[in-house]
Amino acid sequence: MNLKKSNSIFKIININQLLVPVFVLFFGSSYAQLQDTSVINKFAKEIRASDLKNHLTELSSDKYAGRETGEEGQRLAATYLAQYYNNIGLKGFTIDYFQHYPISQEKAKESSISFDNKEFKFLEDYFFFPRFDAQELNASEVYFVGYGINEGSYNDYKNLNLRYKVAIILDGEPKDDNGQYVISKSDKSSRWSESVRAKLEEAKNQGLNALLIVDENINQNIKTYKHSIEKPLTKLDGEDNKLKGRIPYFYISKDMAEKLLGKSLKKIKSDFSEEKTLKNTNVKGNLKIKIEREQQKLTAQNVMAFIPGSQFKDEYVVFSAHYDHLGIQDGKIYYGADDDGSGTVAVLELAQAFYESYKNGNGPKRNVLFINFSGEEKGLLGSEYYSKNPIVPLNQTVCDLNIDMIGRLDKEHENNPNYVYIIGSDKLSSDLHFINEEANKKSVNILLDYTYNKPSDPNRFYYRSDHYNFAKNNIPVIFYFTGVHADYHKPTDTVDKIDFNKMEKITRLIFYTAWDIANRNERIKVDKVNDFKSNR
Repeated sequence: MNLKKSNSIFKIININQLLVPVFVLFFGSSYAQLQDTSVINKFAKEIRASDLKNHLTELSSDKYAGRETGEEGQRLAATYLAQYYNNIGLKGFTIDYFQHYPISQEKAKESSISFDNKEFKFLEDYFFFPRFDAQELNASEVYFVGYGINEGSYNDYKNLNLRYKVAIILDGEPKDDNGQYVISKSDKSSRWSESVRAKLEEAKNQGLNALLIVDENINQNIKTYKHSIEKPLTKLDGEDNKLKGRIPYFYISKDMAEKLLGKSLKKIKSDFSEEKTLKNTNVKGNLKIKIEREQQKLTAQNVMAFIPGSQFKDEYVVFSAHYDHLGIQDGKIYYGADDDGSGTVAVLELAQAFYESYKNGNGPKRNVLFINFSGEEKGLLGSEYYSKNPIVPLNQTVCDLNIDMIGRLDKEHENNPNYVYIIGSDKLSSDLHFINEEANKKSVNILLDYTYNKPSDPNRFYYRSDHYNFAKNNIPVIFYFTGVHADYHKPTDTVDKIDFNKMEKITRLIFYTAWDIANRNERIKVDKVNDFKSNR
C-alpha cells in the first residue's frame, strides 16, 4: 500500500474549518434543577433512531471497506467522525481531532519445522497464529504431556522438569469412564477447553520453550482460520517485548504427532487413559523450528472531542467506542455494522445531546470527553495507547462508559429486545452501579442483564473491549453490550439487521447515567477492589 498516498486523506479537512467557535460557558442551573425530568428528557430526545441509522448506514457502507486499522477505510472513517464533531461545534484536543499512534504489522514470510531431517509442511501438517516473537527454536527431544493441564489434584506435569523443553499435548481435556470431564467432574467442560490461554499460561509456568498442540480437525481449522493465520499481526510500534513474553505454540496434525512420537495417536490416548500415571513420553531427535518475518510500520488514529465543564474543570466523564473492524478478507467486506458501528454512532448521538444541552445553558459541571478508538480488533491497541499517553491525566478521569455492540439480539433475548448486558459497573465503584440502575428506572426501564459480569464468565468480555484499559488503571467503567450473534465477525454483520429503536433506548440510558455523573456535586467514589484477574 502506498502510505504517502493513503495519508493524504487527512487533507480533506481544511484547518480553518476546524477552528471551532468559542462558546460562552453557561453556569446555569443548580444540580437539583438539572435533574428536572423535563430538562433531561428534552436533551435525551436529541438521541434519535433515525440519526443513528443515518450515521451507521454511512459508516458501514462499501466506501469504508470494513474500517481495518491502518488501512484507508479506517482513515476515511476517522475523517467522517472528526468532521461530524466539528460540524456540530465540539472542541477537539488537537486541531484535527486525532490522536495519532504508531503501529507495526508483522507476518511470517516463511516457516519450517523439521524433526531428524523430516520436513513438515505449513498449512498442511501444522499452522500457527502470528502472536509470538520467536524466530528460531532447536530441541534435542520432545515430550508428550497429556492434555497439558495442571489443576487441583490433576497434574500432567507432575514430577517433570521441562524447563527449556518442547512439549506435545492433546487439545481439549480428559473424561472419565462415565464420560464426565475430569476437571469439572460434570458433563460441562472447564476453562481448559474454552481457549488455549490456560494451557499456554501453564506451559509458560513450566518453563517450556514451545508447545505443539495436536489438532485432529486441522484441515477444517486451516480453512476456517486461514485469514487469521496469514494476516499480519498488528501491534503498537515498539511493543516487541510484550511478544517476547509469549510462548510459541503450533497446532499440528495427527499424522505429524505420530511421526514425532513414533506411535499412533490411538495408542497414545489408550496408554494415557489406562495408566493414569503415564502422562509423558520423551522422544530424542533433532527438532528445528524456523520462522522468517517481515514488518511494515503504519499510523492509526483515535478520534476525540470534548465539551468543557462549568465547575469541575479537572474532571472528565468519558464515552468510548471503537470504530475499526476487520476490513476485507478473501474479497469480502466485513462491514461491522454492529461491531462496533453501533457503539460508534451511539457516541456521536451522545455528543449531539450533550452539546445541545451545553448550547442551551445546561452544560455539564464536569468535562465530557468523547473518544472513538481504532485498533480494538487488533488487541485494544488504540485504548492501550491512550491509557499510556492520555490526553487528560488518568487520575482526572471519573469513569469510562464504553459501548460495543448494542444493535442486535442474542439467542437468550429473542423474545425481549429491550435489554442490555451491563459489565463492570460494580467492580470499582458502588456509586457507578447505583447511578446506572437508577437512571434506567427513571428513563427507559429496560432489562439490565448481568450474566457476563461474573468473574467466572468463560467469555471474558470484561477484558475484550476498550473499557478494560481504563479499568486496569483503577477507573470505574461500564461496558454496554447486547451479546454476540450469528453474524459476529462475519461479512453479514450489516446495517439492515440493526434494531435502531433498541439502540435509541440503550443510548438514552447511557445519556441519563452520564448526565447524573457529570452533574452531581461529588465525584463518584472508587471504593471497591476489582476482583477480576487479567490473563491478557
